[in-house]
Amino acid sequence: MNAIEVQDVSKRFRLYTDRPGSLKQLFTKFGLPKYDDFWAVRNVTLDVENASVSGLIGHNGCGKSTLLRMMAGIHFPTSGTVATKGRISALLELGAGFHPELTGRENVYLNASILGLSRKQTDLIFDRIVDFSGLSAFIDSPVKHYSSGMYVRLGFSVAVHVDPQILLVDEVIAVGDEDFQRRCLDHLAGLKASGVTIVLVSHNLGVIGDLCDQVTWMDHGVVREIGEPTWVISQYLQEVNAAESERLRLEAEAAGFVPAPAKPTESEMVDDSGTAIEFGITGQPVNLRIALPDHLASEEHTYSLLIQTESGVVVGETELSMPLARSGPFPNGYTIRCRFDPLLLGPGVYEGRVRVLGGETHRGEAMRDLSFPFRVRAESSVPGGMLRLPATWLEDNGQ
Repeated sequence: MNAIEVQDVSKRFRLYTDRPGSLKQLFTKFGLPKYDDFWAVRNVTLDVENASVSGLIGHNGCGKSTLLRMMAGIHFPTSGTVATKGRISALLELGAGFHPELTGRENVYLNASILGLSRKQTDLIFDRIVDFSGLSAFIDSPVKHYSSGMYVRLGFSVAVHVDPQILLVDEVIAVGDEDFQRRCLDHLAGLKASGVTIVLVSHNLGVIGDLCDQVTWMDHGVVREIGEPTWVISQYLQEVNAAESERLRLEAEAAGFVPAPAKPTESEMVDDSGTAIEFGITGQPVNLRIALPDHLASEEHTYSLLIQTESGVVVGETELSMPLARSGPFPNGYTIRCRFDPLLLGPGVYEGRVRVLGGETHRGEAMRDLSFPFRVRAESSVPGGMLRLPATWLEDNGQ
């Protein structure tokens, strides 16, 4: 049984290129206003099963939010049909449905009435709404004085406490602080367990992967893939990674990049065949090729690699090793290579710092000179945090 059925839906907006800017222009310009047709959604067919969580992913402007608004009945399709079964509660944009001059208390009752609750019904859940939002100290202040985070707290609290059968949530949860985001996600998981149908638009693929039973990838208004979350997210990330790789290549070409004499800070990520890559992929093998200055290549040293985040948080350090310097692609001719199989870092930008021991090189000087940034992206999954932890789950036999 489906809670939402979207059948061959398209939505067109008109983008006016010559709209009159004043009453005088309205009468002095001849002919009809000029406009272009923009199809935000094209021929989308999608079923959302009852008591399931469905995610919508894709680039900004791909039609996710427009589709969600048609499910909510805010936009009407240009063609096709959207059918829903059950009470709908929607949190689609910051401050939606709030009157800035009214207090938080008054807006709770206003929003609840819009969603179909009587005043007596709202009385019964009012304290729970306020407690969840954490805004008891500000509930009698006009919401025009609220911060963006306070708007989201109150809007989300109302939306999830009016006993919805269908809950539609756009990216607005990301505005809240870390504590509130966690409570929101816990509450969404509870609603899912209680049988509420949820449609979630988010750029947080970790959340989408954790909560959703089905994911729809939209691209320029059309559906690219619908299916199991891990598989759809994998397809989406592969395309995003390919686009980023091409963009970085074109930017380098446009800047007229020409290899210069190697410096101690030079490095590159390469695959096992030695071909340079723009970033590593979580869970796959990757090599860091590091250029050595002449004074390090001319004598024997022991090396290790320390990895830290952009903000300076140390993730970890490799064991000490004594690799052999070999001829490399850099002009000075000497490189060492550090291989990760698999790469356990989560997506992000990191800094590598090579520690050198032995010979006449000072450790602090070597770490400063041999530091370099590198990127990591996800493809087959989206691990939470900085590390993807290797582990095996076993059946516990009680011993």
